[in-house]
Amino acid sequence: MARPKSEDKRLALLEAAKVAVAELGLGAATSLIAKKAGVAEGTLFRYFATKDELLNALYLHLKLSLGKTMMENYRPGSSVKERARAVWSGYIDWGLISPAASKAMRQLAVSDKITEETLAQAAQLYPELHELAEACVTSEFFSCGQSAFADAIFFSLAETTMEFASREPNEAGNYKTAGFEVMWRAMTKG
Repeated sequence: MARPKSEDKRLALLEAAKVAVAELGLGAATSLIAKKAGVAEGTLFRYFATKDELLNALYLHLKLSLGKTMMENYRPGSSVKERARAVWSGYIDWGLISPAASKAMRQLAVSDKITEETLAQAAQLYPELHELAEACVTSEFFSCGQSAFADAIFFSLAETTMEFASREPNEAGNYKTAGFEVMWRAMTKG
C-alpha cells in the first residue's frame, strides 16, 4: 500500500525547487532538488510525475505567494494607474523579501515549460490582477498579443528596481517610484 502524501514534503519540494531554479535555472537536476528537500529522488516523483509537472506546480505556488503580496494594498475602486502602482510596489516588496522566489518566477514566466492549463489556473488565482494587466498594456508596441514580451520587459524593469533598492535600502521608495513610472510609460499610452 502506498504511503499517503505529506503536504509538508510537497512544500519542501517546492521550496527546494524554487532555490534550485533560482540558483541554476530550469536545468536544475531533480536529484539536487530532492537532496535540498531532504528526500530521495524517487519521493520527488511520487509527488510530481515529471520535472515539468514540478515546474508548473512551482509556478502556481509562486504565483499564489506573489499574488497575496501584490493584493495587500490593491484598492478595486482606485484608478488603473493607482492599482498598477500598488501591484508594482507589492511585486518589488515581494522580490526584496524573497529574492530566490523572484528569480525563479522570472525564469518560469518566460519559459516554454509552463502549460496553457497552468497559465489559466494562475489567471484564476487573482482575476483582478489579470484584468488589470489587460487594462494597463495599451502601448502600440504590445498590442499584437506579445504578452510574453511585455512580461519580460516588466520583469527586467522590476529586477533592476529590486537590484538598486536592495543595494540602497534608504532609497528603495525612490527606486520603486522611478521604476513604476518607467514601466507605466513603457506599457501604456501615458
